[in-house]
Amino acid sequence: MFHLGATELIIILAIIFLLFGAGRIGKIAGEMGKGIREFQSGLKGKDEINEAGEIES
Repeated sequence: MFHLGATELIIILAIIFLLFGAGRIGKIAGEMGKGIREFQSGLKGKDEINEAGEIES
């Protein structure tokens, strides 16, 4: 689909770093990871919420 080389990836990462800064990139990455884990656990049906709003394993 997209055929990005090393040079293009480095340029994209440098632009992201300049826009957001080092500290904010860490926060964004952490939140994205947390969201992905929650989404995957929801797809697997590990945590089901019953009618009372309690989480069942």
